[in-house]
Amino acid sequence: MAPLAAFTTIFSAALSAHAWGNLGHETIGFVAEQFLAPKAATFVHSTLNATWNFSLGPAAIWADQVKGEQAFKWSADLHFVDAQDSPLTGQCSVEEERDCADQICILAAIANYTARVVNPSLAAEQTLEALLFIDHFVGDIGQPLHVEALEEGGNGISAVCSGESSDNLHAAWDTGMVTKHIDQVHGGTPQQYANDLVAEIKNGSFASLAASWLACSSTTEPLNSRSLETRPGAQLERDLTEFLRSQEGEGITPLECPIGWARESNAFDCTVVFNFTTGEDLCSGVYFNDAVPVIDLQLAKQGFRLAAWLNVLFDGATNLP
Repeated sequence: MAPLAAFTTIFSAALSAHAWGNLGHETIGFVAEQFLAPKAATFVHSTLNATWNFSLGPAAIWADQVKGEQAFKWSADLHFVDAQDSPLTGQCSVEEERDCADQICILAAIANYTARVVNPSLAAEQTLEALLFIDHFVGDIGQPLHVEALEEGGNGISAVCSGESSDNLHAAWDTGMVTKHIDQVHGGTPQQYANDLVAEIKNGSFASLAASWLACSSTTEPLNSRSLETRPGAQLERDLTEFLRSQEGEGITPLECPIGWARESNAFDCTVVFNFTTGEDLCSGVYFNDAVPVIDLQLAKQGFRLAAWLNVLFDGATNLP
């Protein structure tokens, strides 16, 4: 557990695109901004400084910027969980005890930084760091290849994207397809993409789904095996409340919601992500057309969930429709 507790605050200006790419992560942050409850919004905007324009959007890329630095190399393994499943044979699954036994993975990281972000004994820089990691990791867990071990989450699988044969499958999902989609449909900016996704959540194709995004499966039951509680968000609120009450003990108590989110993401590895032929251009044609709805859904979900997470922590309820 030492790496999760070892904190050295170095806020780097180095830029590079990683999980979901900068555009995808910023989109998630900008979606979340539009659903923050009053106290959560006050906390976010007073904790994030001018480096990130006081916003979850720009701040969402920080964890990728620093993970290659010596001071933060320990954090690189926290961006994913290596699900030991078999997507090529249609066997997708995520199990915390199997895939994150040492608690050095995204599931434990979300729990760790959730506890830290509300810990009043931490210095301001440590609280800021916890918020920056939550902002990023809630996004990462929605990327299907961040919850998959096969070929290091697709990094070891060559892929073509928009004619570029130097790409790999992971990069195509992180950056290539997202960038093309934003440029073609959403004005070329994460702000506009976020606005478009928020419109779908409030009044469009996601309006009937959003409440279900706040439900969580347990760490031992299959996703969606539990019926929704009568009030949307009640399961997420219960998960966080029980988790925070447990923090007086030793170690990190698993959270139900992140494992449920991971299983949702991982399921796409069996249905969409690996469903291509060698040499096929993933950023065009049938594969791209099948992937874009998944990208829209996952970015919208995780932005909505990020807001709900922070709202429960600071306002006591999701405060979402």
